Amino acid sequence: MKKKRVILPTDFSKNAWNAVTYALSIFKNTPCDFFILNAYQVGASGLSTKMAGANSTRLYNLIKEESERELAAVLEKVQTMDSHPEHTFKTLSIADSLVNAIGKVVYREEVDYVIMGTTGASGLKEVFMGSNTYKIIKEIDFCPVIAVPADYESEGNIKSILLATGYDHIFEAYELQPILSLAKHFNSKLYMAHVGDLEGLSAEQQASQDALKNLLSDIDFEIVEVDKEVSVTHSIQKMVDGDQEIDMVVMINHGRGFFERLTREPVIKKVSFNSRVPFLVIDLFE
Repeated sequence: MKKKRVILPTDFSKNAWNAVTYALSIFKNTPCDFFILNAYQVGASGLSTKMAGANSTRLYNLIKEESERELAAVLEKVQTMDSHPEHTFKTLSIADSLVNAIGKVVYREEVDYVIMGTTGASGLKEVFMGSNTYKIIKEIDFCPVIAVPADYESEGNIKSILLATGYDHIFEAYELQPILSLAKHFNSKLYMAHVGDLEGLSAEQQASQDALKNLLSDIDFEIVEVDKEVSVTHSIQKMVDGDQEIDMVVMINHGRGFFERLTREPVIKKVSFNSRVPFLVIDLFE
């Protein structure tokens, strides 16, 4: 079995640690290479004097040392709770923006997933999401991102997955691979939720649904029609809060996807703020 390769970004907050424990929980029986990554930047003061340069270097060294020290503490904590013989852990302290740091490691290490928390040390959910997790979801469009809510506790299983779609794209097998891989591994039930007009599908939408059915033929799935009620976000939340034991919401984003065209609401941003279960985004840039 090919090892999974997973980036675990951390700002050393409780929420970042929760995402680490989630990743270890769901991949507890899977050979994995984990990259625990911290990115930091030293703001330019705008002064070009030697004194400013010396201060900047001193500050850089302090921040770098703190990042490396904190990463070593996280690694030690991880190794005390994870004894899987085929789990390897590497810490990465990178002087760059979080987006650039993750992007470079994704390319260099051929990463399968980025798993991170939805709020940071500030506790200001919208601020952190705006600057970090949502930015990663938006800009790392070449690797699936799983956003883990701060208070979510995993049982080490993904019983069922909700895939929300507008049937506005003919999917290829490789595009669904991150979902199929998880569904097969956990023997998950997949709910394919069509959010939108219930009056009937266009020929293009029907072709998309048929293609999806074909790709999902060897996993347990059910097609669910969801009236979009007040908003797409509300419809998705209502399903998650319903009877099904949904452990993950998946959205496949391609350009300005059907959600924006349908309702003009930035669904991915809203769901990643509000979802009470982990939220997987697969970005297909067009």
